[in-house]
Amino acid sequence: MPSDQAEIPQTLAKMPDEPYLPWATGPGEILRHGLELLENDTDTNRRLAMISIDNAVELMIKTFLGLPKRVSGITITRKAYQEMAESFPKLLDGLEKHAPNKLDGIDLGTIEWYHRLRNELYHQGNGLTVEREKVDVYAQIANLLFKNLYRYELIHPTNRKSDLLGQFMGEWVHFESALRDYAATHELEAETHQSMIRFIEFWEGADLLSAQDRRELDHLRKLRNEIVHGMSDYREVLSTDVVERLRRLISKIFPEADA
Repeated sequence: MPSDQAEIPQTLAKMPDEPYLPWATGPGEILRHGLELLENDTDTNRRLAMISIDNAVELMIKTFLGLPKRVSGITITRKAYQEMAESFPKLLDGLEKHAPNKLDGIDLGTIEWYHRLRNELYHQGNGLTVEREKVDVYAQIANLLFKNLYRYELIHPTNRKSDLLGQFMGEWVHFESALRDYAATHELEAETHQSMIRFIEFWEGADLLSAQDRRELDHLRKLRNEIVHGMSDYREVLSTDVVERLRRLISKIFPEADA
């Protein structure tokens, strides 16, 4: 068992440069509360933290989709919003339909998987536990989604291992954002998750991606998916070298993204 398992993965203090957005305070408070529960790392607190993080994700999506057009930039009728607000999957569908540009680094299928895990803990919680790494990963996904929707980072990693997780997932957001910009510039399909293979084939055909680069991208993409799907423990598979390799690959494929 990794020695830093019980370390707190985030700093919960409000940062001086954190903007005040009244509509973001509710989701932010719930997400912070979930992480505060991990200060005492017990099975019960992990379950409650997972539930709180999931509640924060649901509320941040519902809040964003319900914002005035002048704030969110999207138009949703009252009837359509009420229908979306009826269930978690409909909220995810609504976010995917109306704000796909807010999903860089976010796999909605993964969020739905964690939501189902949360439901198991909530409805059959007696005796059930959840691994610490799953709580940490869902917290990072929630933080990325919060940043995408409200334009600032709510949680700031502090310890070494969770900092690596935050850096790795943050770099993947950078990658998908650059990928979306590249697609817009070249008039290509911009749905990054569904079109990754087509992008790779396009780059290879245009001599923009070597065989070695493709192997590296495939490996890092597989690693990212295994982490967010709970198949690999991020504390065992991530290192500063892995993060740096992803950073170098992004700079090589998208040199303009670092300009």
